Amino acid sequence: MNTAAMPADTQALEARLEPLSLARLDEVLAIEALAHPHPWSRRHFTDALASGYRIDILLGGDQMLGYFVAMRGVEEAHLLNLTVAPAFQRQGWGQILLDALALWARGQGLQWLWLEVRVSNERARAVYHSNGFQQVGLRKRYYPAAGDAREDAIVMSRAL
Repeated sequence: MNTAAMPADTQALEARLEPLSLARLDEVLAIEALAHPHPWSRRHFTDALASGYRIDILLGGDQMLGYFVAMRGVEEAHLLNLTVAPAFQRQGWGQILLDALALWARGQGLQWLWLEVRVSNERARAVYHSNGFQQVGLRKRYYPAAGDAREDAIVMSRAL
């Protein structure tokens, strides 16, 4: 599926969440490649599936709008990846994914959500902050950047 050609008008789409299946992994990988300068590989996703991580995809009709990957820990969930397809960004779908993550975590009896976000990703940081996440730390040189450079990550958490 060519996600770059998807229309941005999703007003009439009925959205739903589903667990990621291997049959839809190529769609996730296409979105990942479009959305990130350093995308997760197929192996990242298959390892996450094999480890039992929570991977939900958000669909509007038959179109994939986005997804999240979260790891359950002791009293906490760690958000590893939350991505909205570029054609559907700035339409509230990221908020729906965050709400779904929080609902799942609460249903698991978890008390906290944790994540890392690139220092340069101001838009994502603002979304997380508006959802109650607070900066609690900094991981130096956490993310790959251009060439051999590395970028710091802001560690954020939120009580459920």
